[in-house]
Amino acid sequence: MAHLLKRPAIHSGRLERFIGAAKLARVQSHMLNACGDGRRWYGPPIFLADVPGAVYVTPDGDFHGTFARGYFASALDEIEGRMKRLWREAGRQAREPMLAAGFASISDVLSRSTQGYRQYPSGIVAKNGPTGVANVSSTLWRLGTNPAAGAAGSAAPGGRACDNTTTGALAFTNPSSGTSHLVGAKFWSSVVNNELLLYDRLFDVAKTMNSTATEAVTGVPTRYQSTTVSNQDYIGGNFLFIEVGGTQLAATAHNWTVCLYTNQAGTAGQTMPSLAGNSGGIVDRLDHPTFSWAAPLAAGDSGIKALTQMQCSALVATGAVNFVIGHPIGMMLFYLAGPMLPFGWLTDVDLAPRIFDSACLAFLELNKPSTTATSYGGKISVVNAAP
Repeated sequence: MAHLLKRPAIHSGRLERFIGAAKLARVQSHMLNACGDGRRWYGPPIFLADVPGAVYVTPDGDFHGTFARGYFASALDEIEGRMKRLWREAGRQAREPMLAAGFASISDVLSRSTQGYRQYPSGIVAKNGPTGVANVSSTLWRLGTNPAAGAAGSAAPGGRACDNTTTGALAFTNPSSGTSHLVGAKFWSSVVNNELLLYDRLFDVAKTMNSTATEAVTGVPTRYQSTTVSNQDYIGGNFLFIEVGGTQLAATAHNWTVCLYTNQAGTAGQTMPSLAGNSGGIVDRLDHPTFSWAAPLAAGDSGIKALTQMQCSALVATGAVNFVIGHPIGMMLFYLAGPMLPFGWLTDVDLAPRIFDSACLAFLELNKPSTTATSYGGKISVVNAAP
């Protein structure tokens, strides 16, 4: 987080002019109340994947990075200008690609993009989201059509360490050398003001619902496992969420209590604060309170290395639930409904979010503005930086 906060702060008025005051407030609320009851996001700043430049929102709801828009024009003005330029450029001969080595500047990213180092995980992504609950987050893991619907987590105690071969993940190829970075996302949404979080699904495990006994978990993730803050593989920012699977929960009030985990410093036996579930929780929603997309951690903790115990306070006769550990990659804002925003988001290597080899890329809808089922489509753009 520290290297991001060294980047200049971005005036919120410029962002407000570009994406709108209501959208800006929603993004800030996702951070300031990520765990419900006014508990803010405990991880590092999160990349805003469909804002041009390299913009990150911090746990305090501030914005840092680079953003050259918003002085006079809105996003809609930008789109109109882009379309006019595309018409003017139609038919002109394309320039030869720049030749460069490395990935320390926009020019380097452009060069490597034109030399075969760019890929689009799963090609054209198409997801049809579930009917949801207003101000509640939903998972797109089980839903198609591209990538295919993912399956439930494996049973305890082992669970499943997810990777890019796990059904449901966006398919991409690990680079033969160097590292992969998110440099853009050209997506559309059928509903305005939804926010979609692209995350690395590190681990999932199915919970036995009709039980109040403690249930051990022994499996561990394989990415973001370093206890060293300066490492890109640092555990800080790994978050836990509880998703309802393919069977709705029985109408029984319940809480998630005495759930244990190992934190970012490698300290085992940390107790997750009690999290209220939802009686009759519908499929694909998170079994969290409203305005919450990350399970709370003990005071002072900033990430979860491994989950070690699950427990439910009541016997929930029917239903399916997965405990999931994820790591955020970028947030897409959809301040317009329908059009695919034609922006390129090229950043330097210090700001472009890292995507680890074998990452299991997936999506969460953050605190839906309405119950409307939402369709999403587009492309995630990843470029391999030179070693």
